[in-house]
Amino acid sequence: MTQRDDRNDEIEDALERMGREFGPRRPREGEDDEPPPRPLPPPGMGGGTPGGPGYPQPPRPPLRPALQQPRPRASLALLWAIVLVYVVSCLLSGSVFQPSYPVLELLGAKENSLIAGGAYWRLIAATFLHANLIHIFFNGYALFALGPESERIYGTGRFLVLYFLSGLAGSVASYLLSPAPAVGASGAVFGLIGGLGIFYYLSREALGDFGRRQVQGMVAIVMINLLIGFSAGGLIDNWGHLGGLCGGVLAGLALAPRLNVDSRLYPPVLVRSTPAYGWAAALALLVALAALVLGLPPAS
Repeated sequence: MTQRDDRNDEIEDALERMGREFGPRRPREGEDDEPPPRPLPPPGMGGGTPGGPGYPQPPRPPLRPALQQPRPRASLALLWAIVLVYVVSCLLSGSVFQPSYPVLELLGAKENSLIAGGAYWRLIAATFLHANLIHIFFNGYALFALGPESERIYGTGRFLVLYFLSGLAGSVASYLLSPAPAVGASGAVFGLIGGLGIFYYLSREALGDFGRRQVQGMVAIVMINLLIGFSAGGLIDNWGHLGGLCGGVLAGLALAPRLNVDSRLYPPVLVRSTPAYGWAAALALLVALAALVLGLPPAS
């Protein structure tokens, strides 16, 4: 059974529990009473046998509309983009396993002195660069695992804003708190974890046990990765990871869809909505990140 089937089963279980708790569907306001059933014609007068072809068949229950599942084109495009940039960096360096730092610096690595001098584009460019083959393998796999799910939940536009705001937040945190040069999509990946965790947390009542298990899984993933990062002896940009996670949580609060069960109908209907302030809040987060870069000195 696929993950989508498991999710639909959890939603069906939640809707069934709502049905048992609230009872049969109440008619909508102004809805007329249902007309009495048509009398069945007696046998021998063209009616056929009960349940047979001559008798009218009971109406089929309406199908519950499925949740929209757009194809995750943007997440796959981002994955191919970081792979292509890595190939270019390897060709320029003459090494498949580890691009040279001068090449990474040329292509946009996070170098605090250059950013302070006005090269702000490096805050985003650094998220497409990777230090070695193992680095891009783990980040690429994480994006492959989390990106499509995030894009299906958020929608393509909101997913892209979540991804780039998270990557930017990770770079800004690294710029302000870590003097070491840095590259990698880890901040954006941590932001996807934060965005998914916020979505499942906000919709935990509608999704039931499935939503709660997802929140617990996201927390466990974050704790394990941070533990590995802080025990790596300075080889991992932990500030970038934490910044991306915080950026993803804040962007998720603004952009994540909310799932709620409308119990006025039977069977209850799962309603998807997004906050009206979402885009304004995402823009405010972008302005705040820009203000931090322009107003505070980098770590040195």
